[in-house]
Amino acid sequence: MLTWPAPQIPELPGHGGPVRVRDSSSGELVVAAPGEDASLYVCGITPYDATHLGHAATYVAFDVLGRAWRDEGKRVRYASNVTDVDDPLLERAAATGVDWRALADDQVALYREDMTALGVVPPDAWAGVVETIPPIVEAVEKLVADGAAYRVPAPDAPGEDVYADLASDERFGTVAHLDAATMRAQFAERGGDPDRTGKRAPLDPLLWRAARAGEPSWDGGSLGAGRPGWHIECAVIAGQALGGSFDVEGGGSDLLFPHHEMSTSHLRLLEGGTGGCVHVHAGMVGLDGEKMSKSRGNLVLVSALRARGVDPMAIRLAILAHRYRDDWDWTEAGLVAAQERLARWRHAMSGNGGVDAAPVLDAVRAAVADDLDTPRALAVVDAWAAQTLAGSRDGGVGFVEGAPGVVARTVDALLGVRL
Repeated sequence: MLTWPAPQIPELPGHGGPVRVRDSSSGELVVAAPGEDASLYVCGITPYDATHLGHAATYVAFDVLGRAWRDEGKRVRYASNVTDVDDPLLERAAATGVDWRALADDQVALYREDMTALGVVPPDAWAGVVETIPPIVEAVEKLVADGAAYRVPAPDAPGEDVYADLASDERFGTVAHLDAATMRAQFAERGGDPDRTGKRAPLDPLLWRAARAGEPSWDGGSLGAGRPGWHIECAVIAGQALGGSFDVEGGGSDLLFPHHEMSTSHLRLLEGGTGGCVHVHAGMVGLDGEKMSKSRGNLVLVSALRARGVDPMAIRLAILAHRYRDDWDWTEAGLVAAQERLARWRHAMSGNGGVDAAPVLDAVRAAVADDLDTPRALAVVDAWAAQTLAGSRDGGVGFVEGAPGVVARTVDALLGVRL
């Protein structure tokens, strides 16, 4: 799958310090990538109603992580996916009378445009589920052969569905650390089928869905015709791109369970690793006091904002004004504040001289290294801009030539805001 053009990241003098992030499993701040290399997998979109602000906030957050790692001097390997066949996509296609493949292609193209506009660095490896069917089939067949998966007769089709046997993974539950009742409730709310007849345990997730009439299906070898379950897709795509062990798995906080718990379990059984990556999650973005979601239809789309003439850098600043792991509400007032901030920064950086930029670079680096504290980083640049504009009115006494350029490159390289 083709990605989008990569933005140019300016080089900055020196390097930032070790980047710490909040591990969702332990709640602790950790150095997620202690070596010379850093690897990141972020769960991608299901391509319908793309790209809403919840999507944008997640991918901007992990873009900042990648930028901070690069500034630290690390070689970064970033992988992601597109769930381009799934029940919600098929339901939307049926409801709108559009072929599901055309709907997916259209929404993926729109997502590429939005990510390009927002200055998000594209993944090094980006794969769709449809193009990954053969290795997914191979993975499910392996789990069946190893006794870690089992077949259940399909109630409305001649074939059999295949489920993971979570009892085969003694470390299941170590990602989210939830009690049994909470796991069952969230599993049911987020695409699971705890009451499915024939399953060995309520939480066992679907690996392969036997072909049903009117649904797309593929050759599943010994599994029979069908299509993949949700969690196995990410396990296989992440394993192909990054191997069985990588530094960070990321996504929205609603993916912690069941998706990241299940996909980590699958990958652990397939690759024989510990599944010990750090799990990092972005908060939920709301609108009018409710979570912004496709099912509710209360979406603010990046493309709609761009069509209104909103500068994508203002959208990015509106996102960065919130700590990535916090839940927050999108508001028109927040967008206006971001637009005013962008104009103020551009004004301050339009001259040849300004207040010394070296402390700004140090402070922005320290902020993003401290669990991606972008609100603190914005405040640092705000203070510099205010001092520089005030100094300009007073004749620029004590200004440092070239300081605005250094601040502009700092903001671009670390926060992804092009000025």
